Amino acid sequence: MDFIKKTSPKDIFLHLLAIVTLYASATSFLVLAFQYVNLSFPDPLEYGDFPISGIRWAIATLIVVFPVHLFTMRKLGKDYALDPEKRGTRIRKWLVYFTLFVAALIMIGDFVTLINNFLQGDLTIRFLLKVVAVLFVAGSIFWYYISDLKHQNETKKMRYFAYVITIIIAAGIVAGFFAVGSPMRERLSRFDSQRVQDLQMIQNELLYYWQAKNRLPKNLAELDDDIRGFTAPSDPETKTTQYGYEMLSSERFKLCAVFSLPSRSLNKAVESVSPRGGYGIDENWTHKEGQACFSRTIDKDYFKPRPVPAY
Repeated sequence: MDFIKKTSPKDIFLHLLAIVTLYASATSFLVLAFQYVNLSFPDPLEYGDFPISGIRWAIATLIVVFPVHLFTMRKLGKDYALDPEKRGTRIRKWLVYFTLFVAALIMIGDFVTLINNFLQGDLTIRFLLKVVAVLFVAGSIFWYYISDLKHQNETKKMRYFAYVITIIIAAGIVAGFFAVGSPMRERLSRFDSQRVQDLQMIQNELLYYWQAKNRLPKNLAELDDDIRGFTAPSDPETKTTQYGYEMLSSERFKLCAVFSLPSRSLNKAVESVSPRGGYGIDENWTHKEGQACFSRTIDKDYFKPRPVPAY
C-alpha cells in the first residue's frame, strides 16, 4: 500500500527516464573519450575513419539524450522539494541501488583488466587512458548516488559536482565538432571516399579487361559491358565529369580524379602498408586536394591472361 500510495505512473516514468538517459549519456561519453584516445594515439592495425564515425554518433546522442537527463533530474528535484517522501519510493531505491551495482561491477572489472594487462606487459598510454576514462565515468556515478543515499537533500558538493560533469560533457561535445569538422566538410569527405571507391572499381575492371584480352583499353568506354552491367562511373558530385584514364604502356596505366579535400586516414602508414597489395599492384590511394593521379603497373606474376576457351 505504501508503494501504491507514494508512487504514481508519473514517478515511474520520470525515474526510468532519468536512469535510461543516464546510462545512454555515460555510454556515449565513454565512446567519445575512447575515440579521442584513438585519434591521439592511433593503432597501425586500425583502418578507415572509425574514430570519426564514433565521435559523430556520440555527439549526436549526447546532444539529444543528455539535456533530457538534465531536464528529468531537475523535474525530480522539484518534486522532491515539494514532497520529500518521494525520495524514499521503492522504484527510486531499486533504480539507485541497481545503478550502484552496475557502476561497482564496471569499476571492479576496470581494475581487473588493468592488473591483467600490467602482468602481461601491455600497459600502453592508449590503454591506460581508456581505463582512466571508464574509472572516471563509473566512479562519478557511484560517488553521486552514494552521496544521494546518505543525504535527504542534494548537497552543495553534489550540485557543484553535477555542474562540473555538465561542463566536461559540453566541452567534449564542442571538441568533437573540431575533430569531425563541419557538416559541409564531412559531405565533401564522403564524396572523396566515393571517388576512391569508383577508382578502385575501375582499376578492377581494367585488370579484368587486361586478363581477358591481354591488353589495356584505349579509353574507359571500352570497359562498358551490357552483359555484366558495368558502365564506367562518373564523378559522384558533378555526375558528368569522367574520371581520367591514360594507358602508359601495355602493362601500365594511370587513373585520375579531382578531390575536394586531402585524404584523411587514421594512420598514414596504413594507406601504403602494402606497396604491392594483395594483387601485386600499388593500392595506395593517398591524395591531396585537387587533381590526383595514381599510376599502376600490372604484375604478370599475379595477373596472367586468361586462355581463350575453345568451342
